[in-house]
Amino acid sequence: MVEAACGQCQFGMKGNGCDLAVRIDGNAYFVDGTSIDSHGDAHANDGFCAKIRKAEVLGKIVENRYKVTSFKLVPIK
Repeated sequence: MVEAACGQCQFGMKGNGCDLAVRIDGNAYFVDGTSIDSHGDAHANDGFCAKIRKAEVLGKIVENRYKVTSFKLVPIK
């Protein structure tokens, strides 16, 4: 289980535009293998640019990026 959000808008990462990132043990990594737009409107009230969401992920950190093989958002309650 990780925190997922827009790296630039929510985690303060440097980048070009809005990109999906995950935060693991306090460290944020941009994600490869899925995109910010694959999980709804990033700029909606519950989107990645507005909120940090929980996600169940599988993958590994390679060269300071998270290479995802599975990404499932946890529904907001």
